[in-house]
Amino acid sequence: MSAPRLPVVLFWHMHQPHYRDALSGQYVFPWTYLHAIKDYVDMAAHLEANPRARAVVNFTPVLIEQLEELAERVNAHLSQGEALPDAVLALLSEAPLPTQPAQRLALLRACLRADRQNLIERHPVYAELATLAVSLGTPEQILYASDQFLRDLAVWYHVAWMGETVRRTDLRIARLAEHGRNFGVAERRSLLELIGELLAGVLPRYRRLADDGRCELAVSPYSHPILPLLLDFKAARECEPSASLPHHAAYPGGAERAAWHMQEALRVFRRVFGRDPRGCWPSEGAISEGALQVIEDAGLEWIASSSSVLRGALEESGIPVGHDGHDGERLLNQAHRSAHGKMACFFRHDEVSDLIGFTYSKWHGDDAAAHLVGELERLANRTEGVDGRVVLVALDGENAWEYYPFNGYYFLNAMYAALAEHPRLQLTTLSDFVDDARSRGVAPHVLPKVRAGSWVHGTLSTWMGDPSKNAGWDRLCEAKLAYDAVLASGQLSATEAQAAGRQLAQCESSDWFWWFGDYNPPEAVRDFDQLFRHQLTSLYRLLKLEPPAVLSERISVGRGAPEAGGVMRRTQA
Repeated sequence: MSAPRLPVVLFWHMHQPHYRDALSGQYVFPWTYLHAIKDYVDMAAHLEANPRARAVVNFTPVLIEQLEELAERVNAHLSQGEALPDAVLALLSEAPLPTQPAQRLALLRACLRADRQNLIERHPVYAELATLAVSLGTPEQILYASDQFLRDLAVWYHVAWMGETVRRTDLRIARLAEHGRNFGVAERRSLLELIGELLAGVLPRYRRLADDGRCELAVSPYSHPILPLLLDFKAARECEPSASLPHHAAYPGGAERAAWHMQEALRVFRRVFGRDPRGCWPSEGAISEGALQVIEDAGLEWIASSSSVLRGALEESGIPVGHDGHDGERLLNQAHRSAHGKMACFFRHDEVSDLIGFTYSKWHGDDAAAHLVGELERLANRTEGVDGRVVLVALDGENAWEYYPFNGYYFLNAMYAALAEHPRLQLTTLSDFVDDARSRGVAPHVLPKVRAGSWVHGTLSTWMGDPSKNAGWDRLCEAKLAYDAVLASGQLSATEAQAAGRQLAQCESSDWFWWFGDYNPPEAVRDFDQLFRHQLTSLYRLLKLEPPAVLSERISVGRGAPEAGGVMRRTQA
């Protein structure tokens, strides 16, 4: 009789922060719709093309609402001529281009934000236009960039960002590539129509996959806040005892806000996917004892995080685990639960996950898939006979593929095919694993203590401890105190109070704090700093208060050049 197969869970986390400026209403970055037409559609297509494949796909509600808004705005433009919400996307429309040199320069540079090797040089015409754009991309030379040049550059930018599965099946892309240059209104409209169709189809495609049992859908707290820090600033010191904290001792009413984010996430999820989620990826995999309780109180049955967090919990509980050895792998690759709760906790295999995120993009797709399968086979051998074993491979579902040839098409195809047919490995979902373990009476391992941390280095230092990050929290605390006072005064109607509460949620997002810090790129820090301060300014205005003067001052300045531009980080420093 053959040994039971090792359950393998592929977990793709889909998240984009809210890029719409709260004051102008315009999107500052195009990343939500670009990842939609490239990565979200491709990741759905790979599951659709492999009937025996399974995966967990986690959507943040703040991403869901942006996808819906962008789809509606593109449709309103095509059907009623309304303005598009993104300046880069608007280059495809008939709207007049700006005449100010600084604005034209910003648009030209925006159309070059793509991986040079995989997205630009793949297309000879785009590569030629991009080379010319570099020479024109100065305040002195931008005057020579014509409207037609900018529009042609924008067409190729969007073609390059198109998903590989779309490129191979939609004739409109082939026609645009054949046309090459001097794109007119009709060609640009056809591209806008395709973008609108893809945007509108993303969420329904994943709902159908879930309905057919091909994937499990999970959720994160509404606007992606760091729950342990909302609940207790001192959580930052559980993993780094010397971490500096904001001047404010705690986030006012943090427990209530954490519960709100979970309830609002469930509401959005039910509306879009027609079901309750069973699982949750806490924002950035950040957990603490309190955060686990908030998630369990919301009715979730499982959470996923990182083995770097699990190692901290095991160490806190007096259970030393080395990086090698059968006992260590048994503990790291199984379900756990807090001593104070019943919810199953799963922790990703950080090393294997980072191979997909950072290493395999430089390999041939078939070789990368074969190496991944080999790593999982060796893990299956080392844990053979261990009941309740499971390996979780989890990472961003969008950011890595830009650095893969053909958007990871050959790697993903080969990976799904190999894992779906493997005699010793079994693709499954976390809920299916929970149900199977429960039916066999296999209980999660109990963690006597949980140490607060996230998937980044096992700490919370990415969001608190740096002077600029702490200053951001102080600005947020002051806004929250103003919010509490205005609501207590009864000055706002129910509708106004609800709008203010949702705006507060955008201010509580983890993403602002992710980008604060001088190790990040200057341009990204500048833009996210302004987005955050505009979110806070909008909140004060909704509260009918004058925004404080300090919100006109920069919080952070970037000086770094991190790997992948800072959008992805390795588990270990």
